[in-house]
Amino acid sequence: MIGTPVSHTLNQNYPNPFNPTTNVEFGISESGFVSLKVYDIRGRQVAQLVNKLKEPGNYTVKFDGSNISSGVYFYSINVVGGGQKFSKTLKLVISK
Repeated sequence: MIGTPVSHTLNQNYPNPFNPTTNVEFGISESGFVSLKVYDIRGRQVAQLVNKLKEPGNYTVKFDGSNISSGVYFYSINVVGGGQKFSKTLKLVISK
């Protein structure tokens, strides 16, 4: 991804399934507060990958799942800023 995105995005992690690390890519079109978290199948938070103000651009965050068990998890982004709100949730699979 080159340049500033025209809208907020959250892409599917890669590789997926993974063991023990994966990459999560997202883009924000305007400055905003970004929260990116990982949840287990019961909705309990297991990791917080981003929790800060970010400038417009494309980002890649590495998630290390070595301390959690195999299974299906969800990662969710929330962006607030520039008069916009954006939320999206995707599934990831840890296979050990």
